[in-house]
Amino acid sequence: MLTLVHLRKNETFSQLGSGFGISQATAWRYVDETLDVLAGWAPGLQEALTGLGEGDHVIVDGTLIPIDRIGADEPYYSMKHRRHGMNVQVIARPDGTPLWFSRATPGRTHDLTAARAHGIVQACLTRQILVLADRAYQGAGATFRTPYYHHREQPAHYQQFNRDHARLRAPGERAFAQLKSWRILRRARCSTRRISTIAQAVHTLLTCSYSGRKRLSTSIRWLVSALMMIVA
Repeated sequence: MLTLVHLRKNETFSQLGSGFGISQATAWRYVDETLDVLAGWAPGLQEALTGLGEGDHVIVDGTLIPIDRIGADEPYYSMKHRRHGMNVQVIARPDGTPLWFSRATPGRTHDLTAARAHGIVQACLTRQILVLADRAYQGAGATFRTPYYHHREQPAHYQQFNRDHARLRAPGERAFAQLKSWRILRRARCSTRRISTIAQAVHTLLTCSYSGRKRLSTSIRWLVSALMMIVA
């Protein structure tokens, strides 16, 4: 419950402790331990792509998790969004269901740079998975497909390609909508090193099925089941 309130409402540990009748330090420890457990069950990149191959396609995009930082923290400042934050890459199914969230990198990181650093480009090339992405990924090559620049000056079939591309890529925004429905990721006040863990924990709560995970202990299974029922 502590973890759910923290993720959903973005309350401070002082507020959590006061609300649940425990100390601030205890609230931090309970939430920290639970986040680590949940994040540990988030799928890795190769696991997320299991079952996909030639003939399948996914949507890749990046989002900025806003953070509290001063102007001097230049690496975290995104010129695109005009604010400080952390860059998180997502791979989503054609219907917008998130398959994988990357670790968070400083907001100044370009989406294409992040995709290469996380191994997304190579992993999709190896499996011959078609990737639909926006113009930020132009130059990725491999199996990435991005819109044409200056399509209005191009032949009609280029314009049609861009329209079809945008239509197929649009559901990918649902993955970000699900991620940002947890208020802690609308404006994170924690250490930047914890944002990756939080994103992975949220991914576990959103998408992972635990019925086939025999290694999951009874207590953890009960916790996750309870959280999922409340979230629903």
